[in-house]
Amino acid sequence: MAQTGDPTGTGSGGSDLPDMAAEFNELPHLRGVVSAARATDVNSANSQFFIMLAPRFSLDGEYTAFGRVVSGMQYVDTIERGEPPANPARILQASMGTDKLPPPAPGQAPASVGPAKAPQAADRAVVKPQ
Repeated sequence: MAQTGDPTGTGSGGSDLPDMAAEFNELPHLRGVVSAARATDVNSANSQFFIMLAPRFSLDGEYTAFGRVVSGMQYVDTIERGEPPANPARILQASMGTDKLPPPAPGQAPASVGPAKAPQAADRAVVKPQ
């Protein structure tokens, strides 16, 4: 899996918002499924999430799956592996398909990121909520 969403960059942080209660469902943890990461407490999901790179059915009923990548999985596959990775990938913009936000224009980073080089508009994975 590829995990991200820690605002501290340490892999153990979360946002200032309250944790979320688990919402287990029938969506299996197949390649491309997006699920809420959490600590040992099943009701501790906060800002971190993971995208499945391969099926892992042992996670079913243990983690809240809430979406799936419907296009751009080839870009997810380029995320460097490792714990922690030597060169971690950086999210420039994250949104759900239901938000109907446009992707960043080619060569432009989202306003919240600053002058960092943004990927081309096609270099993105699209997640569909489930």
